[in-house]
Amino acid sequence: MKTLKKYKALFFDLDGTLTDSCTGILNSVTYALKKMVTDVPTQNELISFIGPPLIDEFKKKFNYSQKQAEQGVAYYREYFREKGIFENSLYDGIEEALVRLKDSGYTLVIATSKPEEFAVKIIKNFNIDNLFTLICGSTLGKSRNQKHQVIAYAIKKLSRKMNISKDEILMIGDRCHDIDGAKRNNIDSMGVLYGYGTEDELITAGADYLAPHVSDILDILC
Repeated sequence: MKTLKKYKALFFDLDGTLTDSCTGILNSVTYALKKMVTDVPTQNELISFIGPPLIDEFKKKFNYSQKQAEQGVAYYREYFREKGIFENSLYDGIEEALVRLKDSGYTLVIATSKPEEFAVKIIKNFNIDNLFTLICGSTLGKSRNQKHQVIAYAIKKLSRKMNISKDEILMIGDRCHDIDGAKRNNIDSMGVLYGYGTEDELITAGADYLAPHVSDILDILC
């Protein structure tokens, strides 16, 4: 692990890092699979949908064609937009941790593979939107739907607002996609172990730091 250096901006993943979104995501996937007339596996087998771009997971998990995967995502969003978006909760201690980080001088940014309009609604629903300088997510179309693209977009938007360089940014997330996305943008990363990724997954991806619990984020950064 790296020796801690002084960061100015913290990029946070949403699902599995700030929120426990398992229920809403899995209910939305189940709804989509039924509409696609695809046998629905166990809830445990659908956990892999939490984190990566949906279209990639539909193709990988069910061998969908690009067209089928796009339809699956469309059905997923039918349920998610109305119900699934609010079937989640903040992890214990997250709000307090974010407040402390902000009070310590860090600029906080959301960088999520979830469509940006959904991310904004979720963060506002928990009344923590005032803690973040930017909320950045994917688009509902085909552009900016990979994690590294979202991170690049967030870096660009932040640079327009503040004088913060890449080596002053830390990406915090629970899956390999967060770590890989950070590496592809030449920024450091922290893997959290209380979400949906495994320690092996995060270490293999090359996380610079590991935080087993929410409190460890503070221990490392404050």
